[in-house]
Amino acid sequence: MDTNAPTKTDAARRAKSANLRTALVFASIALVFFCGIIATKWMGGPTIGIGVMGVAVLVFLVFAIGRNLRK
Repeated sequence: MDTNAPTKTDAARRAKSANLRTALVFASIALVFFCGIIATKWMGGPTIGIGVMGVAVLVFLVFAIGRNLRK
């Protein structure tokens, strides 16, 4: 029985995987920013917030550049 139902191609699976990775990266960035804001309020100094944000940006840049260099 041939229903001619569309099947997922390899390109569609790759696009879905790429979209999922992008969503996870954005969610983790938001989580780190919120944790940085909470740490700033909890510890009482703006230096902590700047440090957390700086480290978060640096880590994400290292992972993004490293991931593109592997390809």
